[in-house]
Amino acid sequence: MHEPDATPVLIVDDEEHLRITASQTLELAGYRPQTVGDAESALATLEEDYPGVVISDIRMPGMDGLALLREVRRRDPDLPVILITGHGDISTAVEAMREGAWDFLEKPFAGERLAEVVRRAVDKRRLSLENRHLKAELDAQRAAPGPRIVGRTPAMQHLTTMLQRISQVETDVLLFGETGVGKDLVARSLHERSSRGGQPFVAINCGAVPENIIESELFGHEKGAFTGAVERRIGKFEHASGGSVFLDEIESMPLSLQVKLLRVLQERTIERLGSNRPIPLDIRVIAATKVDLRAAAERGEFREDLYYRLNVVTLPIPPLRERREDVPLLFQHFAVVAANRSGLEAPPLDAGGVSTLMAHDWPGNVRELRNLAERFVLIGAAYDYRLERLLEGSDAATSEMTLPQQVELFEKSLISQALTNHHGRVNAVCEHLGLPRKTLYDKLKKYDLRAEDFRQRSAGE
Repeated sequence: MHEPDATPVLIVDDEEHLRITASQTLELAGYRPQTVGDAESALATLEEDYPGVVISDIRMPGMDGLALLREVRRRDPDLPVILITGHGDISTAVEAMREGAWDFLEKPFAGERLAEVVRRAVDKRRLSLENRHLKAELDAQRAAPGPRIVGRTPAMQHLTTMLQRISQVETDVLLFGETGVGKDLVARSLHERSSRGGQPFVAINCGAVPENIIESELFGHEKGAFTGAVERRIGKFEHASGGSVFLDEIESMPLSLQVKLLRVLQERTIERLGSNRPIPLDIRVIAATKVDLRAAAERGEFREDLYYRLNVVTLPIPPLRERREDVPLLFQHFAVVAANRSGLEAPPLDAGGVSTLMAHDWPGNVRELRNLAERFVLIGAAYDYRLERLLEGSDAATSEMTLPQQVELFEKSLISQALTNHHGRVNAVCEHLGLPRKTLYDKLKKYDLRAEDFRQRSAGE
């Protein structure tokens, strides 16, 4: 007997014996067949985002199969429709493919052929719905406060919790993390979640601004303050009043300017170059660094008093190698973003691709992963490149994990992905992974995964 969560397949045929035969074949293959005798009944059966596929005979009384195909594609262009043609009716089959049929079956057809065509169509439908779901999630995220922070590992859950707490209090924050971990995204999220969310967010890369103009950039200047100052200029701090200032790579700020920044943090006022009039500020300062500022202060490379002033709340951002289980989810997220932006479709990520992602150490962190996902969508799909070819410098041997550790992490990631894709439905996950129910439950217990958590996430999205 089929599982209640098995993928449905709608069979449309006015001949009862053909409906019964196809239904029995597909039920044995693990699907959940639904049968109707005419196209009008089929259209009444298809709900929005129907998770399965449609099989229809072409020649039927009333609305025929081609008309049904056109109407189905008008409602949902991504829903695969498989048409059944009579023997030797090649012209009809060609017309069906032109109309957008997924495939066609010529009578009489073998059960194995039917099951194989349906299997490929179901895989296509699952991917299309997954992409549709993620695109809808991205659209919803654009309306929500703060950029999207993707991750389900304990480290990322802790980061999200801390962001929510810190955003509600008025305190300066120091973000600490390697290059590419997403410090700018975390800073923007912190700003948008706070009461300052509708006010300016001004980002300054302290390492990219030349030393001879950084003071003018931050504090502004009056007309005639120095050669070339032909008019008054409002600095970044003053421009951000009411909002947040993000000082990235603060370890690169010249020591001479650090003392002035300390004064700004303590007094919440600035003076434009060439002026002695203090200007009050209403800002929150979010600083970011990729180095240990305390160690830098001990070496005399960073002011110790500024370090302690910034160190009220320090938020560490974990590197990607310390949250490998998030890698496939992040990759999928970036691929859908790239596909949505470029008008392409995100190619499916197979088990070999997941293995490649999990084995890599990601020295460039999230930035490297995002770039790979974009290459995968723009180049990989066009030239059938595998991830191994796109990921330059990939070498599983560089991983410090043992083989059993890598296998366990890979297995946990696949189970997590299946739980996500099937919204925590255990029967569907068992079918997808080819696991007995007891085996799946044993693995859920081993990896501390709970199916209900994934059902709750789905309900909340």
